[in-house]
Amino acid sequence: MKNILKLDSPNDYAQFVEAPVLHPLVSIIHYDELSPFRHSLNNYGVYALFIQRQFPRILSYGMKTLQVSDASIIAVAPGQIGGLEDNGERISLCGWVLMWSPELLHGSDLEHHMDRFQYFSYFFTDSLRMEPSEWLCITQLLAQMRQELIEHEDSPALRSILLGYLRLILEYCNRIYQRQLSQEDKGSNDLLKRFHALLQQYFRENRQLRHGLPTVAYCASELAYSPRYFGDIIHKATGGTAIGYIHNYVINQAKSLLMNGHNISETSHLLGFEFPNHFSRLFKKITGLTPSEFIGNT
Repeated sequence: MKNILKLDSPNDYAQFVEAPVLHPLVSIIHYDELSPFRHSLNNYGVYALFIQRQFPRILSYGMKTLQVSDASIIAVAPGQIGGLEDNGERISLCGWVLMWSPELLHGSDLEHHMDRFQYFSYFFTDSLRMEPSEWLCITQLLAQMRQELIEHEDSPALRSILLGYLRLILEYCNRIYQRQLSQEDKGSNDLLKRFHALLQQYFRENRQLRHGLPTVAYCASELAYSPRYFGDIIHKATGGTAIGYIHNYVINQAKSLLMNGHNISETSHLLGFEFPNHFSRLFKKITGLTPSEFIGNT
């Protein structure tokens, strides 16, 4: 994780791949028009949709690796880390990238509905696989959206139009996600999704600041299971323990906080640890590095 590209603005990536900068809050990149560029492992401060015919063979996505089908979409959200570390190779890709700042959504109806789009979660470690007709519709919308950026200066009217396009594209992605979800095996996979969503909600509502880290007993109760049975199901589904899953989730959040400039004490507090040394011990146990070593390597 030594070579990480921080994307605090959509145009940070556009400038990295030498694509045109069209708007302060939105970047639309057509890979087919670019010269070969380097890989990048990205720390996202923005939302992004990578809509491509082909991806690099293996990408990192949070704490996991992701193998991507052809004609697919990868969705990432602020605070996530993913991509492929720069190894000096230059690549050419076919497809599009849509990136936008959370600031674009501020005060809009869409801002309050982003949680509906579960394909932005780290837990969803598959790409959205498009049918040919979906590829055509989504890429046409991107081309039209980019034309708006080229032809019109920034204004409240333009931002409203951009939000309209964005909502439509996100709904297309949601239809693909729901189709793939209906084809998956339910059972333990459904429980894992609800478990992950519960952890997201816990930290989104800052419950850790009042109650500390979520416990297995709390999660089991919220999901209507006994702690032992809940633990057995999680072990069967993941090969690990429920508390291990919680700890991995917490340390994944810790990495993002540390990489975004929070010190060890602040990160420990924001995640609900009573003492920073407890946080440091858990971080070392899971990552093999102390938080200080992790910061020094990024």
